[in-house]
This record gives sequence, C-alpha cells and structure tokens, in this order.
Amino acid sequence: MNLQPGSDDEPEVNLTPLIDVVFLLLIFFMVSTTFEHQSRIQIELPEATAEATPPDDKSLEIIIDARGRYFIGDQQVVNTELRTLKGAISKAIGEREDIPVVIRADANTPHQAVITALDATSQLGLIHISLATSKVEDE
Repeated sequence: MNLQPGSDDEPEVNLTPLIDVVFLLLIFFMVSTTFEHQSRIQIELPEATAEATPPDDKSLEIIIDARGRYFIGDQQVVNTELRTLKGAISKAIGEREDIPVVIRADANTPHQAVITALDATSQLGLIHISLATSKVEDE
C-alpha cells in the first residue's frame, strides 16, 4: 500500500556551481595569459631605466625607422613631409581625438624625424603622447 501521492517531478540540476567554476576558469586564464607585442618593422629602441608600460590596443602607433621613414601601424607614409604625416595620422585616427599615441623611434633615427612626428600630433590636437623605449639590461 502506497500512502504517498505519486509525483512525476524530474530531479532538478542546480547550475549555479557549474557557472561559478566556469567564471573562475575564465578569470584564471585571462589573468595568467601574457601578451607580447611584436612589430614587423625592425627597429632598435633607445634604452631607458624606467619601467615599460604595455601598449594599449586602442592606441595609435607611429614607428620611425633608422632612415627617418614613418610607419603608421604597418603602412609606410609616402614621404617625410609634415603635411603628409599629418594627413596619414588624421586618416588613421578618424573621429577619435583623445586616442593615445605611441612613437617608436629607432635609436639611430634622426632627431628631426621624432620632432616632426611630435609636431604633427600636437597640431592635430593629440595630447596623450608617449615615446617607446627598451629597458636597460644590467650587465
């Protein structure tokens, strides 16, 4: 004789611990992953003793090689004139006026090329400008 009313309820699976574990794994992999920024243009950065900060993915990168040629991202600027460089930078930034700019100049780059890049960015109203260097290796 069965005195309990029959129930056809299916067993319920609690998904909360499973979701917690998945989020913990996601956070672990996000924190433990390292990203290394490698440029295709071969330049030798000048050395400095300050700690390096990782580049921002949303920043504009101006690369100046040892011969004074300008590259915005991976695209070479047609010539080294200020007007041409300003046009290339304004085309690259579009409507974003508060974008950070990173200037990566070779250690043997003529000083005038760096000053021209700084002048072009300041004339376009870009104020978040930094110069990339490599850390001095202790011997």
